[in-house]
Amino acid sequence: MALPAVLQNLALPVVASPMFIVSYPELVLAQCKAGIVGSFPALNARPAELLDEWLTQIQTSLAEHKAANPDAVIGPIAVNQIVHQSNTRLEHDVRVCVEHRIPIFITSLRAPSKEIIDAVHSYGGIVLHDVINLRHAAKALEAGVDGLILVAAGAGGHAGTTSPFALTGEVRKMFDGPIVLSGAIANGGSILAAQAMGADLAYMGTRFIATREAHAVESYKHAIVNSSASDIIYTNLFTGVHGNYIRESIVNAGLDPDALPESDKTKMNFGGDKAKAWKDIWGAGQGVGLMDDVPSVGGLVARLKQEYEAAKSRLRI
Repeated sequence: MALPAVLQNLALPVVASPMFIVSYPELVLAQCKAGIVGSFPALNARPAELLDEWLTQIQTSLAEHKAANPDAVIGPIAVNQIVHQSNTRLEHDVRVCVEHRIPIFITSLRAPSKEIIDAVHSYGGIVLHDVINLRHAAKALEAGVDGLILVAAGAGGHAGTTSPFALTGEVRKMFDGPIVLSGAIANGGSILAAQAMGADLAYMGTRFIATREAHAVESYKHAIVNSSASDIIYTNLFTGVHGNYIRESIVNAGLDPDALPESDKTKMNFGGDKAKAWKDIWGAGQGVGLMDDVPSVGGLVARLKQEYEAAKSRLRI
């Protein structure tokens, strides 16, 4: 199946993943101007009224950039919606994004309702849904999403434990539509590897935290540069959903990363006081050991493109 038009003709087959407290307008704009999909969680815009301002700012700036650079490849905007009862803003945030005709919705946790999907489809938008296993993928496809984001082992933030090789292969057997793959993708060669496994695009988050435009404290960026895969801790303590976090930030919070208690999954919370309490716990994927600097987004994407083409050349593709 051909990719939806909005995912074609990118400068690089990459969707920048939406990251809590990190993906703000400056980062999204840099990603889109570099020619990849730029995204952010709707819940990053606080209070809720700020979401409309952010979207207006981003869309206006991209339109001006395109007018000044008519030949530039401009990546589309994606907004992440947390589909969970603890997200009391969901209806508001979906409505605002539909009013702005956001081309890509990224939904997480639970499959989106028919009402959400129909609203996005009403103007030609698409819905991509995060999944960590085959069962979740089947549920999302049954709900009517347009594509799947496979959050495999090694991905930053909320991630699964299944190998990207296994998860991509199993999902591709049942679905011939758009697949975006995440899991320690940190350079151009791994972007090509994702495609070789059967994915259409790569989903990259942690690499964009360690960039100049990311809305992250310098100590967070430096922790990524100074960490290796062994410094990534997998736990569900902080949100009720298992995810990968940097050991240093857990230690700084006064906790023992090797003896963390289990969280009650029934008390999951996203965007409320509990989430704010853990804002200094830093999510990151196992690819941190491949990240040695804090470049601009434009410089990073240019490097990724060179690495991607070099990998293709080595394989004579």
